[in-house]
Amino acid sequence: MEIDEKIKFVIEHTQVLRPPKQQLATFGITNIYYYMITELMQEVNVVREGRVVSARPKIVTPSYLINLEGFSGSAKRYIEIMSEYNPREPGILYTYKNENTEMNVVSQPLPQVLEKINQRIDSRNDPLSAVIKGVEEMWDVSLIKFTFELTRDSARHNFLELYGQGRLATDQQGIPKDARETIEELFEMCRKDPSFAPELVSELRRWNLWPEYQDRFLQLFKKL
Repeated sequence: MEIDEKIKFVIEHTQVLRPPKQQLATFGITNIYYYMITELMQEVNVVREGRVVSARPKIVTPSYLINLEGFSGSAKRYIEIMSEYNPREPGILYTYKNENTEMNVVSQPLPQVLEKINQRIDSRNDPLSAVIKGVEEMWDVSLIKFTFELTRDSARHNFLELYGQGRLATDQQGIPKDARETIEELFEMCRKDPSFAPELVSELRRWNLWPEYQDRFLQLFKKL
């Protein structure tokens, strides 16, 4: 089976048996605890536990994305084309980190495994837990599918909240209000802890704002 066919098979056979009761937070970090169940053989299942940590959704523009690392050449070219037509069009960027915590092989059929996990979640009264039925060979693809759907379901709510607070509005330079506030937060963090300086510099360069803030940045470190 070709890799694309395998991925398609995984996507078609991944099910969210219990979604989290809350959507991704608009103004903070969301920590989703997941249970990934995959079948190893008949009545033998693997249960993986971990966390998908979603950073605070970030307002970006195509011009910002051009300066962001991690995109392939073709993806970057697409962003460049978007930037040519709508350089100041704001959108929302979601970033994630996966933390695996535990893996167990259980000699029980799926319904029994699911019942025990549901009981554990109910006892903890945790609205940010999820149960996913995936495919063993490519269980991480199952996790990515879950993450994508979680993002899709949260995006409209996040967008409306950001819009309602005026954080999608851009200034004459095409910089969203949210980005300016993030930069101010990073300056304050640098004032307290200089180790945040590289992150601040990277953010300024991604927005092409280094010339505007350069003197303020250097002045900050003269005082330290």
